[in-house]
Amino acid sequence: MEQILNYISIGGSFALAISGSLKAMGKKFDPFGILIIAFVTAVGGGTLRDILLTEKSVFWLKETPYIYFIIAGTIMALIFRKRLTYFHNTLMFFDAVGLALYTITGVQIGIDNDLSFINCIILGTLTGAFGGVVRDILVNEVPVIFHKEIYATVSIVGGIFYWALAQFNVSSPFLQIAPILFIIAARILITYYKLAFPSIYGKE
Repeated sequence: MEQILNYISIGGSFALAISGSLKAMGKKFDPFGILIIAFVTAVGGGTLRDILLTEKSVFWLKETPYIYFIIAGTIMALIFRKRLTYFHNTLMFFDAVGLALYTITGVQIGIDNDLSFINCIILGTLTGAFGGVVRDILVNEVPVIFHKEIYATVSIVGGIFYWALAQFNVSSPFLQIAPILFIIAARILITYYKLAFPSIYGKE
């Protein structure tokens, strides 16, 4: 399980690094700025998670492969930037993948630390979504999680799904694959159909 979780977490860092790079390129950042945005997008949520868990070291300080995969994701985005015709859709896809992978990683770490159900879900949501919050703040945008757009809710529901499967001792890889696919599919469908919570401020 620990090895599977590690692979999932590295995959999440790679996907979110691409997401951060695309966002930074959309803002015309220079290569160093792109790398910084990619890095904070990829590790922001996991870093906050590990800081909250006082007995756990910050993951990327101990596991250098994360750094390499973040750099690889940034380079990949830079190399293929001219081929990314559907910029917004590409950004959304990698953001959805990163959200999914890091959400279940956060929930599993909460389970491993014997946290309560609600705290496991909070940890999963923070791990999945907080990197995107930092990314959006650094590029001078209101974080998508604070919009009426459905974002964190997908992470919460996906985290509950994963937690429930874990309680029933569902075996790998279905335990991981089902919630991951659910979060990715839900996020893509919500974006495609432009679903959102009703505004509390009336018509805008």
